[in-house]
Amino acid sequence: MIPPFRASACLACALSLAACAPKGSGKAEYGMGEQVALGPLAYTVIDSSWKTQLGDFPKLRIPQQRFLLLQLSLSNNGASEVSVPLLLLQADNGRSFMESEDGEGVDRWFGLLRTVRPGETQQGQILFDAPLASYRLRVTDGGGPGAEKYAWIAIQPRIDVEDQPPVPGPSGAAPR
Repeated sequence: MIPPFRASACLACALSLAACAPKGSGKAEYGMGEQVALGPLAYTVIDSSWKTQLGDFPKLRIPQQRFLLLQLSLSNNGASEVSVPLLLLQADNGRSFMESEDGEGVDRWFGLLRTVRPGETQQGQILFDAPLASYRLRVTDGGGPGAEKYAWIAIQPRIDVEDQPPVPGPSGAAPR
């Protein structure tokens, strides 16, 4: 038999841990490619890529860390328009990175002001400037501050081989 004090302490710990858990759709974390339904919104992270630069000369864009591009599909299954805020990326150590407000050099950038109409599905890319690591993307149901629900999508690091501009040879022509 468990002493009453120990049972009460265990119950209090369990309740406090449950209160600290993120509000979401019941599953703690999803993987890339899985659809995450939160309220009227459904998110799917289709692909990820890491870049050391965006754009071309003279509009070359260099990150402070590295650029992480996430390709998303976002559907509104509700009856009214939903505004989707900028998303958050969180590292295993708890450090967070907000989605970039600047989409220059990003093909099919989702944009800063995102409103999804009922029955509409949008696809695009979002951008983060963060060190190469494993992350969790926090997605939201679009509810108001303090009332929103969210879930996490695991983003694993993947090193992409980027095309580098050709280096001119001794005669000034680029090697083939």
